[in-house]
This record gives sequence, structure tokens and C-alpha cells, in this order.
Amino acid sequence: MSEAPKNADATSDDKLWAALGYPIGLIAIIMLLMEDKKARPFIKYHAVQSIAANIAFIIISIILGITVVGGVCVPFLWLVFFYWAYKAYQGELFEIPVITNFIKGQGWV
Repeated sequence: MSEAPKNADATSDDKLWAALGYPIGLIAIIMLLMEDKKARPFIKYHAVQSIAANIAFIIISIILGITVVGGVCVPFLWLVFFYWAYKAYQGELFEIPVITNFIKGQGWV
């Protein structure tokens, strides 16, 4: 398995902001409202990706929440956001299979 590319231009502040956006989706929205953060490509990439991932998670949670299995699965699905936050904090520009292709196709990143 190949390792995701690291972003050499990302500062430790960029990495922290990007990592916080995954488990706390509101922070990703705040990042896009701050002009200095929005201008940083690393932060913008992860902010848009985390917002799209959080929206997809909410939709999946609602669908799974209707079923009996949803009460058990949803908290475990949320743990994936901590893994993505860790990867963002390491400075990686990773792709979430369907979500990243969608946001790139829309021209958001």
C-alpha cells in the first residue's frame, strides 16, 4: 500500500486546524469563514473534505439509526474521523474514496 503524499508547506498550525475539522465539523466550517485559513491550500483541502465527510456521516447515521443495528454501528463509524484527524495531523493529503472524488469533481478543492 502506498503512503499518502505529505505536504511540506503545511505548518504545525495548519495540521492542527485540519485535524480538528474531522471530529468537530463546526471547526471546518469556521476554517472556511476565516480568510487567512481559507487561503492555505492544506487547510482548505481538509476543511472541505471533512465537511463533506460529516454530512455523509449524518446521512448514514440517520439511515442506520432507523434500524436496530444503527445504535451499535454509528459510534464505531465515528471513530474513523479520529483516524482521519490523525492522518491530517501527520500532514498527509489522503483521499476518502467517494467523497474526495466528489469534491474534486465539483471544483471545491
